[in-house]
Amino acid sequence: MVSTTLRQDSLVNGWGTLTILRSVDDVAALKETDGGAIFIHGSAELARSLSDAGLIDRYNVLVFPVLLGAGKNVFSRADREQQKLVLRDSAAYSNGVVKVVYEVAQ
Repeated sequence: MVSTTLRQDSLVNGWGTLTILRSVDDVAALKETDGGAIFIHGSAELARSLSDAGLIDRYNVLVFPVLLGAGKNVFSRADREQQKLVLRDSAAYSNGVVKVVYEVAQ
């Protein structure tokens, strides 16, 4: 898990071995290991930081049929070359939710 404020003694028992990553550099180091996939759930700020660092390989996005007047951007606003995404999967569900899976073009 990634947190700049969570203390090690605050972790819940019974979840197995957990490591608190404190920075984008910690995530980059983890990505270089032979471990499995790294998932981000619900943190637009973390996703933007990892995207800016070139650490995102794939976006799994659920689009809900609700329009909001304001909110956080998932994608970076950094001034950089455009980021190309390649659609790998999509599905529409009966409740109006749409799933899209994009790989980041390298």
